[in-house]
Amino acid sequence: MKAAVVFWSGTGNTEAMADAVAEGLKGAGAEVSTFKPADFNADKVAEFDAIAFGCPAMGAEVLEEDEFEPMFAGLESALSGKKIALFGSYGWGDGQWMRDWEERSKAAGAVLTTDSVMANNEPDDDAIAACKALGASLV
Repeated sequence: MKAAVVFWSGTGNTEAMADAVAEGLKGAGAEVSTFKPADFNADKVAEFDAIAFGCPAMGAEVLEEDEFEPMFAGLESALSGKKIALFGSYGWGDGQWMRDWEERSKAAGAVLTTDSVMANNEPDDDAIAACKALGASLV
């Protein structure tokens, strides 16, 4: 099984989560490729059996607007029937950005394989364990 982990991180919190997701995928037997938004697009979606997307909450609880949002918007139409999972960190609010992102993904036809994982600022041990489980759920 081929899986991708596609993420944006400004402070390293979401990157630490992405590393744990990749570890969970590998532990479940997947071949894993990791991408930054600039290196992933709709054409790449078909190359993978499953994709984990990670992005922190920004501004008024939205996806990062310069790199991640344009990339995700550009591939939404390719997500129909694709197994995906979502993760990210936040420092304020109550997770509205994740709920909006989940609904948007479902509306695109993506199949969310597990509950999304959110970490308040730096991921603690529980969040890291949840990210590993998120990765394994994609396999």
